[in-house]
Amino acid sequence: MRTYVEARAAAIGGDHRQAAQLLAALAKIEPDQPEIARRAFTEALDAGQFDLALNLARATPAGKLNSDARMLIVADEIRHGRSDYARKWLAVVGETGDLTFLSPLISAWDAADHGDSQRALAALDQIGSTSLLAPLAAEQRALILLKFKRSAEAEPFARRAVGSAGSREDRVRLALADGFLASGDKARALMIIDGMGGGATAARARIAAGKPSGQAIDNGARAFSDAVAAFASDLTRMQRAQAPVGLVQVARFADPQNSGATLLLAVLLDHQDRSPEALALLGAINRDDALISPIRDVQARILIDRKQVNEAYQIAAPAAAAADAGPDDFSRLGEVYAAMKRSDLAADAYGRAIALAEAQGPRADLWTLHLLQASAFEDANRWPQAKATLAKGLALAPDEPLLLNFLGYAKLERGEDVEAAEAMIRKASELNPNDASITDSLGWAQFKRGKTGESIATLQKAAEKDPGQAEIQEHLGDALFTSGRRLEARFAWNAALITAGDDIAGRVRAKIAGGMTSANAAP
Repeated sequence: MRTYVEARAAAIGGDHRQAAQLLAALAKIEPDQPEIARRAFTEALDAGQFDLALNLARATPAGKLNSDARMLIVADEIRHGRSDYARKWLAVVGETGDLTFLSPLISAWDAADHGDSQRALAALDQIGSTSLLAPLAAEQRALILLKFKRSAEAEPFARRAVGSAGSREDRVRLALADGFLASGDKARALMIIDGMGGGATAARARIAAGKPSGQAIDNGARAFSDAVAAFASDLTRMQRAQAPVGLVQVARFADPQNSGATLLLAVLLDHQDRSPEALALLGAINRDDALISPIRDVQARILIDRKQVNEAYQIAAPAAAAADAGPDDFSRLGEVYAAMKRSDLAADAYGRAIALAEAQGPRADLWTLHLLQASAFEDANRWPQAKATLAKGLALAPDEPLLLNFLGYAKLERGEDVEAAEAMIRKASELNPNDASITDSLGWAQFKRGKTGESIATLQKAAEKDPGQAEIQEHLGDALFTSGRRLEARFAWNAALITAGDDIAGRVRAKIAGGMTSANAAP
């Protein structure tokens, strides 16, 4: 009992390695307690202790294994070239999950690794339209065609794969580029990274020099790793409360060089308030890794959230000072300067990012850099520059709700062209009716224009969507007070105090104490 308590305490304290070792030792002397072995496996996999996790999984009756345990064994079989055994483990009826949908993927790459392109492509044909593998079918076909140096046939599938890659886009582009390069097709390798985010400059230089990125997916273990990471990414998007840490660790075990999986794991750990572990993982990745740009983004973001802005600067500044610095390097530096409250420097950094991005050609997300620079100008009290930057952003993306809301709200605060400002905000709300902040802006615009009754109804909708946003509750309180509903106003103001920062809290306390005046009204 004492050992079990020590193990649970270690897990709660974040020492998953110690928890796994204690529970594994306990499982040996309590073999009739399967729950202990399950917990030991989970802790071992969570901590990346793959040998221990494998031993625990293989010592458990097959029918009692959960999905993560079976996936880990499958990964081990694939790594050792035993695809037949891997498929048998997929067919095991465990306590959770049906894994047989992965069989076509494993069969395809087993054939490809043995030089049989016809059998490999035929195996991919077994992926049905409703299979969980269906979103990866084009990607896998492109990669297998590239393994056999059939780059012209691979191109349409590669384009389709990039279009459906979502958050994995940079990783997929790099893997495909390595495949085209290995096929002797530099032109298509350059084509597939066109439009890539961070690291595009370095990727072009590598391709020109005939050097791969190191992100190739050219064998069964790497393909399995990437597919598992893709499933984990989708699960993260759908159910953030239950982060699939174990699944991502399986991906890392299948291919220890899969830095995309390590990056995803760091994000998941940070969401679980395990940021020191996340930073340690990211810090161990080689600085020459082709995904170093998004890795630096996540490092900087975690450090900013931890109020470690000087450490974040040490990540961002050298990257922006490098000879091959790109738009994302300066955007990251701008984010760090903004966190340091050095708004003029942030605006300059975002300006450099914009200039570099424009020089590289059309970029779908260029408007976001204009939005970020405008925010920095606004924080620096440079409204004319902020307004001009927002106008440039809107010229690129005239129906972007965030730009419309920002410009409309900023004009509203200054009493500048309030009718047009309200129209902008109303359009933003119509384009994105579920955004509480935009709904709040619309309600505040109505209040500023004397439509108090309408504004209360709109602000109440905003508060229902995001009850924890202090600014919304303050606006609602001000509108209620103005309409004579003072008890309800105090209730809203008290709700605002729960999450309010110092700038809002001082005004709100003054209103609760003595009512709203021109001196303490929200701007």
